[in-house]
Amino acid sequence: MTHVYYESDADLSVLKGKKVAVIGFGSQGGGQSQNLRDSGVDVVVGLRPEGKSWQKAKEAGMKVASVEDAAAAGDVIAFLFPDHLHADVYNKQIKPGLKPGKTILMSHGFSILYNQVVPPRDVDVIMVAPKGPGALVRRMYTEGAGVPALIAVEQDYSGHAKATGLAYAKGIGASRAGVIETTFREETESDLFGEQTVLCGGVSELVKAGFDTLVEAGYQPEIAYYEVCNELKLIVDLIFEGGMHHMRYSVSDTARYGDITRGKVIINQAVRENMKKVLQDIQNGAFAREWILENQANRPGMNSLLYKEEAHPMEKVGAQLRAMMPWLGKKK
Repeated sequence: MTHVYYESDADLSVLKGKKVAVIGFGSQGGGQSQNLRDSGVDVVVGLRPEGKSWQKAKEAGMKVASVEDAAAAGDVIAFLFPDHLHADVYNKQIKPGLKPGKTILMSHGFSILYNQVVPPRDVDVIMVAPKGPGALVRRMYTEGAGVPALIAVEQDYSGHAKATGLAYAKGIGASRAGVIETTFREETESDLFGEQTVLCGGVSELVKAGFDTLVEAGYQPEIAYYEVCNELKLIVDLIFEGGMHHMRYSVSDTARYGDITRGKVIINQAVRENMKKVLQDIQNGAFAREWILENQANRPGMNSLLYKEEAHPMEKVGAQLRAMMPWLGKKK
């Protein structure tokens, strides 16, 4: 049964007298560190002195130090920088200042699950993972609300690891909305699966396949783009707001009938079997090994594939059509 924690379950005083070192000041690092500070937590942001984020963090009113100094001073060390950098930064800049009784906090379980970060046995290892981007975490906090989060305990040396995690979740505003208990393995494997099969990989390939099918059948690329890509946001927003039922209630009867009768023709049993294969590669570590090696080799495969993706005709057509949509604003 799912266990959800709220404000009354979390005690912010657990962090009283402790320093939280947030390593990184990107989307999550910026949002979480500012929320913690505004909750009365003693926060220092660890950054490269020559990095672009150093001045940005200072302008936001944060205390800033080098990664080494912040990690050495922190009782709780939050890894809020890209996963592929965790191993190098941990071994060179964080591990030397890691003393017994400290807490390592992650917002994603990849580095712990796949042994990119291997903490000593005398520290706590926890996860607090907001289910929204850092800008939303910050905005909801300033509006008196919060973004739901996940919490997990991988290693409880102190006997108080969960209390620390709940206090941290309260500090960033997550317990206002709800904090769902999970495990490092469940969070990591389900997150990777969602990205690869639906949210990123699945959606991008489905959209391209629809575009290609229409264009190859003689339809104008502009019309194809509108029908299989541009209108996707409308459908996703409806599902986000109220689930599949709300989406089906909101679209036309024709669209609703086409949904329930033709959807399974596209996402058939073969596709579901392929999803299981992708999940197996995540579960057995094959994907993680591939991604780790790709980064160690400076991403040659990834860069080549991205180049090919950016050259797809739909990207050119989409850029031309988006230029006709002033409500989108300027996007990089």
